[in-house]
Amino acid sequence: MQQLNFPPCKFRFKNSENKIAIFDEIRKKFIFLTPEEWVRQHVVHFLINFKNYPASLINVEKQLKINGLIKRYDVVVYHPDGAINVLVECKAPSVKITQETFDQIARYNHTLNAGYLMVTNGLNHYFCQMDFELEKYHFLEDIPNYQAQV
Repeated sequence: MQQLNFPPCKFRFKNSENKIAIFDEIRKKFIFLTPEEWVRQHVVHFLINFKNYPASLINVEKQLKINGLIKRYDVVVYHPDGAINVLVECKAPSVKITQETFDQIARYNHTLNAGYLMVTNGLNHYFCQMDFELEKYHFLEDIPNYQAQV
């Protein structure tokens, strides 16, 4: 797999059905390795090991309903009270981050109400803080550490 713009990390792999699978620490199972999954696993590792978010507050690849359609978010991080703190949209490294990507995460966040957004293709990362009063987001240099928010 392609080298990504994240701190180095170690993953567990296995060969299953002649395909490579990566162990997902959140879902506690091996997942077939696709370019997008490679990015998703790096994001999870980054959030836990470098931003100190508790793994118990992270959820990966769950369904949500938007305007009657079933969609699937990549990663969310909850506050201890159950509110959503961070919403992450992952794309494969070959996918350019465009306005359409931001529109997608904004639609998801209209339902989820996360305070922070992260959009990444593993090479380029964009971090935003939501301003719900003005209905816009402010770009940040980085996502805050978990302790800075507690």
